[in-house]
Amino acid sequence: MKTRRARIAIAAAFVATGAAWFATAPPALPDFASVRARFASSEAVLLDRHGAVLHERRVDLSGRRLAWVALGAVSPVLVDTLIGAEDRRFRTHTGVDWLATAAALRDGLFGSRVRGASTLTMQVVALLDPSLRAGASRRGLIAKLRQMRGARALETSWSKDEIVEAYLNLATFRGEVQGVAAASRGLFDRDPHGLGEVESALLTVLVRAPNAGREAVAARACQLASLRASGAPCDEIEARIAQSLATAPAVRPRATEAPHLAAQLLRVAAQSRVATTLDAPLQRLVADVLARQVSALQGRNVRDAAALVVDNASGEVLAYVGGSGALSSARFVDGVRARRQAGSSLKPFLYARALDRKLVTVATRLDDAPLDVVTALGSYRPENYDRMFRGPVRVREALASSLNVPAVRLLQMVGVDDFVALLGRLGFDGLRDAEFYGESLALGSADVSLWEMVGAYRTLATGGVHAPLRVEPAGGDIAQRVFTPEAAFLVADVLSDRASRAPTFGLENALSTRVWSAAKTGTSKDMRDNWCVGFTSRFTVGVWVGNFSGDSMWGVSGVDGAAPAWREIVNALHADLPSAALVAPAGLVRTNAEWFLAGTEPAALAAATHSAAAPRRIVAPQDGAVLVLDPDIPDARERTWIEATPRDPQATLSIDGRAIGSAGAPLLWPLARGRHELALVASDGARLDAVSFVVR
Repeated sequence: MKTRRARIAIAAAFVATGAAWFATAPPALPDFASVRARFASSEAVLLDRHGAVLHERRVDLSGRRLAWVALGAVSPVLVDTLIGAEDRRFRTHTGVDWLATAAALRDGLFGSRVRGASTLTMQVVALLDPSLRAGASRRGLIAKLRQMRGARALETSWSKDEIVEAYLNLATFRGEVQGVAAASRGLFDRDPHGLGEVESALLTVLVRAPNAGREAVAARACQLASLRASGAPCDEIEARIAQSLATAPAVRPRATEAPHLAAQLLRVAAQSRVATTLDAPLQRLVADVLARQVSALQGRNVRDAAALVVDNASGEVLAYVGGSGALSSARFVDGVRARRQAGSSLKPFLYARALDRKLVTVATRLDDAPLDVVTALGSYRPENYDRMFRGPVRVREALASSLNVPAVRLLQMVGVDDFVALLGRLGFDGLRDAEFYGESLALGSADVSLWEMVGAYRTLATGGVHAPLRVEPAGGDIAQRVFTPEAAFLVADVLSDRASRAPTFGLENALSTRVWSAAKTGTSKDMRDNWCVGFTSRFTVGVWVGNFSGDSMWGVSGVDGAAPAWREIVNALHADLPSAALVAPAGLVRTNAEWFLAGTEPAALAAATHSAAAPRRIVAPQDGAVLVLDPDIPDARERTWIEATPRDPQATLSIDGRAIGSAGAPLLWPLARGRHELALVASDGARLDAVSFVVR
C-alpha cells in the first residue's frame, strides 16, 4: 500500500511540476546557422596557394573535432540506424514523443525497467544548453521538462534534417571524440559518407553510451547491425566491432606535408584555415629531393637537410621544407629557421660591398698567398679548400672559386664593422659585434638561418633591393636598396660563370644547371654544415645539409652535399620555364671582355690608383699580430707576407726604420724574433701607415 501511494505521489508531483514549467517561456536557443558557424574544429589546416590542404595540426586540446559535416555527406545507413534506435517517431513528432514519454512514466512508476524518452530534438537541446541535461534529482526532473519545452520550440524554427545534422556533429561518440567526422576517421579511418551497417551500428551505440565497455558496446551494436547486415553472423560482426574498439580512436591527419611551417602558423583554434603562398606539388617535390639526397649520404654521417624556394618577383615562399622527414635526427627542429655557421656562402655580399665602394673591380687581382689573421685568441692562417695558394688572382676567379685568402684580404679593405652592418641590412638578425668575429667573418663564422640566407640572395637576384620573404598572401613588402644594380649584376655574373668556377670545382659540377643560374656553396668548420644558395631569373633556392646535432659529416662539402639537391630543384622548377641571364644595368661598361662600373675601367682605375687621394695602407701583417716561428722549420727559412694596398711602386716598405723593398708588390720578409714596426713611406718621405707586430 505504501509503495502504491509513493508512486501516486511521484506521478502527482511530476504532473504539477510539468504544468508549472510548461507555463513558462521556453529556453533561449540559437538558430541552426549560428550553431554551425560557431562550431570549431580542433584541427587547423594549412592551405597552399591554390587552396589544397598541405597540413593538418591539432590546436585545441579540449576535445577532438573535425570540420562540420553536412547531412548530405553522411551515409544514409547511419542516419536510418540512428533514428531507428534512438527516436523511431522522429519524423512525425513535434519535439516530444508523448507516447514514449507515457511509456517511460508507466515503467518508472509501475514497472522494474527504466526506459528513456528523450527524442533526438531533446538531445540536441541538451547539447546546445548543458544546463538542461536531466539528472536523477528533482532538479534534474525540472531540467528534463525545460528540455522538452525547448525541443518543442526548436522544432518550430529548425527543420528535421537540421536537427539530425546538428546531433551528428555535436554528440560525443567515444572519449574526447566529438562529431561524426572525428568518430568516423578515428575508429574506421574513413569519411562519414562511406560508413556501412556495422560501422553505423557501432556509432549509434556509442552515442548513447560513449564510455561503455567493449563487450557491452559490441553486443548491443551487433544486435543493431544484424538487422541490416544482410544476414552476416553476429559473431563476425562482433569481431569487427571489437577490433575497431581495441584502441582509443586515433584521428590521424590526412596531410602532413609542411610540419615546420604549420607549427609556426597553426597555433590557436581561431586559426582553423590558414592560407599560404606554398605550392603543394612543389613542396612534395622538394621534400622528396631532400629525402633522396640524405639517404644517399647516410653512409657519410648525414641525417638532416632543409630547403627553401622563393619567387624572386614577389618574395613569396613556394616551398618550405624544414627537415628530411623520417631520416632526420630531430624531426621537430626547423632547419629553415635554425641557425648554423654560414661558411663561404656570405662571400658574395662582401664582394658586392667592395664593388659598390669601388675598392676593387671584377678584374682586380687579389693575392692568394699565406696570410696571418689576428684574432682575440691569437693569429691564424686561412687556407683554401684544396690547401693550395694561387698567387695573384682576379676578383672574378677568387669569388667564383671561393678562395679564402682573397676574401680575407677584401674584408680588410671593407672593414669588419662595415660588413656586419651590411649583413644586418640584408636581414641577418642576431649578429654579434664586429670585434667578436674579426676577419674570420669573411669565411662565414657567423651563425645564420636558411631563411635569412635565401632572403639575402634574392636581393642579388632583384638588382640589390632587399624585401622580407613571406609565406602568407597578405602583407606588403618593406623594401630597401642595399646594393646598386651594378654591383648586384656583377656578383650574379660571377656566380654564373662556369669557367671562373672551374679551378676549384671543374667545368661540370653540381652547380651546372640546364638554364642560366648563379649559385654559391658554403661549408662550415669541420664539415658540420653544407650550403648551396642561388637563383635563376625567376626563383631563389637555398639548401642546407648537415646534422642538427652538430656532428661533422664525413668528407662532404657543399658541392657533394647541398649542391646536388639544389641543382635537381632548380632543374625541376625550369623544366618548362626559361631562365634568361640578367641584363646589365646602364651604369656598366664592357672593356676587354669584362664588365666595369663606369669610372673603374682599366684606364680610369690606373689614374685613380696613383692619385694622391687613393687610400694607402698596410694589409699584412695586421697591427698587433703575434707571429710564432715553426720549430720544425729552420729559422733562417721562415718568411712572412708583407703587403700594402693599393700597390704603389714609388712607395717604400720599411721595418724598424730600414727599407725592405718597394710597395709595388707583396714581399716575403725573413722572420726575426722580437717586436717590430712596419711602415709604409711615400716617395716624398711621408709616413702613410704603420703597424707593429711580434715574432716569437
